[in-house]
Amino acid sequence: MDGFWLIAGLGNPGRQYNGTRHNVGFEVADLLIDEYHIGSPKHFKKSLAGSGMIGGSKVIVMKPMTFMNLSGEAIREGIDFYKIDPGRHLIVIVDDIALPAGRIRIRARGSAGGHNGLKSIIAHVGGEDFIRVRVGVGEKPDPNADLAGYVLGHPAGEDAKLLQESKKRAAEAVRCIIEDGIDRAMTRYNQ
Repeated sequence: MDGFWLIAGLGNPGRQYNGTRHNVGFEVADLLIDEYHIGSPKHFKKSLAGSGMIGGSKVIVMKPMTFMNLSGEAIREGIDFYKIDPGRHLIVIVDDIALPAGRIRIRARGSAGGHNGLKSIIAHVGGEDFIRVRVGVGEKPDPNADLAGYVLGHPAGEDAKLLQESKKRAAEAVRCIIEDGIDRAMTRYNQ
């Protein structure tokens, strides 16, 4: 396709957040960087970003360093600098507690679904028209437990294994979106 694709994996910067459920977007971005030999991420305004090729298309893989709730600020900078049409060439990878661990869901547009990172992006992009790859991290086991504590926790055992599989599938889905289009990717990866 013409133009750059901007692929933004959401997460929180800082070692204490590495491997948490909330950082699966960062981890999928890292998988893409490794698999497609994207240039090492360098500081770009409020993000770390690397450029390269996926499926014959130029891509920028971005990890906003603004913390999750302000992700839209960093993504807006990328959209403006690279002249991205968000409705066609923005892919956001994000955790989703409404999906079981091991599942992913691709959408061409939609609401934030209560996710603060998506709320920020919608506010800064000016609408809901951008592709999102939601990576299931599962619901918190105790409905009375603190949501922040759950998403900022580290999965273990079967949960960790399922999450690792879904991160790999999410990276494959990004390539499918770029190469084959959103409809084909939704058919293939939405279960």
